[in-house]
Amino acid sequence: MATLSAKPSNRYQLSDWLTNSYLLSTNAERQREASHQIRQEARILRNETNNQTVWDEHDNRVRLAERIETVNRWKEILDKCLTDLDAEIDTLTQTKESAEQNLQAKNLPLDVAIECLTLRESRRDIDVVKDPVDEELVKEVGVIEATKKALQERISQAFQQLCLLQDIRHQLCCDHRDKMETLDIDRGCLSLNHTSPNLSLKINPTRIPKDSTTLKQWDDFTRFNKDHADTEIKASIELREAIVLTIAQTNNELEAQRVATEFTFRKRLREVEGLYSELKWQEKNTLEEIAQLQEDIRRLEEDLRRKMMNLKLVHTRLESRTYRPNVELCQDQTQHGLVDEVHQLEATISIMKQKLAQTQDALDALSKHLARLQADIACKTNTMLLDTKCLDTRRRLTVPAEKFVPQVDTFTRTTNRTLSPLKVCHLELV
Repeated sequence: MATLSAKPSNRYQLSDWLTNSYLLSTNAERQREASHQIRQEARILRNETNNQTVWDEHDNRVRLAERIETVNRWKEILDKCLTDLDAEIDTLTQTKESAEQNLQAKNLPLDVAIECLTLRESRRDIDVVKDPVDEELVKEVGVIEATKKALQERISQAFQQLCLLQDIRHQLCCDHRDKMETLDIDRGCLSLNHTSPNLSLKINPTRIPKDSTTLKQWDDFTRFNKDHADTEIKASIELREAIVLTIAQTNNELEAQRVATEFTFRKRLREVEGLYSELKWQEKNTLEEIAQLQEDIRRLEEDLRRKMMNLKLVHTRLESRTYRPNVELCQDQTQHGLVDEVHQLEATISIMKQKLAQTQDALDALSKHLARLQADIACKTNTMLLDTKCLDTRRRLTVPAEKFVPQVDTFTRTTNRTLSPLKVCHLELV
């Protein structure tokens, strides 16, 4: 009969087996409960995190859109500000060029005034006088130099203002360019989604970049640029108005001085012409008087020669009667009459010689004064021609350069227009 051999091993008790089974069951239930709890928590977490992620992404998308709108609004403000700034720069540049043209145009009146002063230095003798015309010309030179100084100052201010406008325009352009680049970046960020390519994790994406600014600093910076541009545009507008006013004032002052100077010129020319007419009348009368004196001298000399012949006759008669013989050599009435005639003739001849000498002295005096009259007439003629040339030169101030034709030649003292008889006489004397 076969025997059962027992395998050597540890033997557990039934209670251990039951305990082990119980433990396995309870552990399985506990693990399942824990797993269920974890699963529920995971589902809750997934739902909450999904919702949170969706809302966070939505909120940030809204914030990004609002930020884009804010930046875009500032960009549009900068666009308008740049447009206004460019328009103001162009307008101020044109105003500055207008002021420069007006400044350049002041050279002609200055040249004309100096030329007139130089021409009037050619006056001669007594006509070299500091008259109202000289005073007005010197005043005109002063007015022109003052207007040029005022215009130059305005041009310098316009140049400085243009530099300021260009500087603020550069700042605005940089700010505008930065905002355009920011808009491109933010719009690119707004367009990204989960299916966009090139999505990846980045190293330390939450770091704060160097030189970052706060929102207030960002807003203050752009607002300062805009306000600064508005201030400079306003200052530029005021400067343009001041430049236009200065141009108008200087032109009015110069025109008023031109009218005053030319009025003084014409008044002085009338005075000289009146004096010239007076001198010509005196010359005419003096010439007539000289002619009459010369005629009287000729007649005096003829009468004197006749008186000498009469005296010779009486002398001869008296001398002849001294040869009467003897008692016939008596002092008769004839003798007394001849003697009286001699005394009368000698007195008459003496008086006539004195009168002849006085007449010749008067003739010499008249001749010398006539020479002075004619010299003064020549001076007046020269002065009138110089002042006429000055007035003709001043026509350049009112006649366009392409239409200006000199009417008086400075060197030949001739004229291209019909002259009055008085002026023709002037030219003939010269």
